[in-house]
Amino acid sequence: MQDMEQVAEQLLAVREQVSRVFFGQDQVVDQVLTTLLAGGHGLLVGVPGLGKTLLVETLSKVLGLQSRRIQFTPDLMPADILGSEVLEEDEKGKRSFRFLPGPIFTQLLMGDEINRASPRTQSALLQAMQENTVTVAGHTHHLPRPFHVLATQNPIEQEGTYPLPEAQLDRFLCQIQIHYPDLSSEREIVLKTTGITLASVEEKLSADQLSHAQSLTRQVPVGEGVVDSILRLVRSGRPETTDLDIVRERVSWGPGPRASQALMLACRARALLQGRLAPSGDDVVALAKPVLRHRMALNFAARAEGHDIDTTIDALVQASV
Repeated sequence: MQDMEQVAEQLLAVREQVSRVFFGQDQVVDQVLTTLLAGGHGLLVGVPGLGKTLLVETLSKVLGLQSRRIQFTPDLMPADILGSEVLEEDEKGKRSFRFLPGPIFTQLLMGDEINRASPRTQSALLQAMQENTVTVAGHTHHLPRPFHVLATQNPIEQEGTYPLPEAQLDRFLCQIQIHYPDLSSEREIVLKTTGITLASVEEKLSADQLSHAQSLTRQVPVGEGVVDSILRLVRSGRPETTDLDIVRERVSWGPGPRASQALMLACRARALLQGRLAPSGDDVVALAKPVLRHRMALNFAARAEGHDIDTTIDALVQASV
């Protein structure tokens, strides 16, 4: 319990540091920190200019993580991410292959506009995101720990993009929507980012401390009522087994067991982030959209009628939790 209280205080300091340069998006910051605490990867979706890149760069500094950025483009190849083997010749003329690691060998990888890369390149991340290893030329290489991918996606410009396949979307613990800031936050952005001096942040957590916090997250106890709420919510989102008319009418395919796992971990992480010793039903409600919105798909009729996945999840939560 004392360890959890100490971690909660450290996380509060992290949130305060991030808020010095990333204004008016407290919910987004909490969802990203929840994702990292749960040991998962996050997909940040928002129009250009909302600070997605700034948020990732700030978190890498405050959390003491080694970070790298990949700008995804259509001509990017898997070797540009994973690395490749090169043939070298020593002084005696003996030739051998040496592995040159790519930018994926880091602790916090930012994938900027991930949907601009081809499916072949996108799939290069699958093994890394699931197993924390990459395989090049038949050899398996382990990635640093902790290892997290925070990818960004532009939802308004679809020309020249490749939608992420469902198998890869499922590897992201949360899909986090970033919206325009409110008036007071935008005023703060304008005043504090256009002057001579800019705010800076300090490291408040190390990589080892983050790993320890992730271990504690998995030890947070979860009551039977919360477990039942998670299972009821996820299972109600499957059109084949649900009792809800709204799901049968709107949903093409629903969330799998990985959604239940993700929601359980995320609820534990959110409780720890807020200094609570156990999650509640409110955590399930708050995290339903980030965890489920990329693990469900609406059918053609629902889209034609103007429904979207978030309003459908709202109705699902109201009926299930």
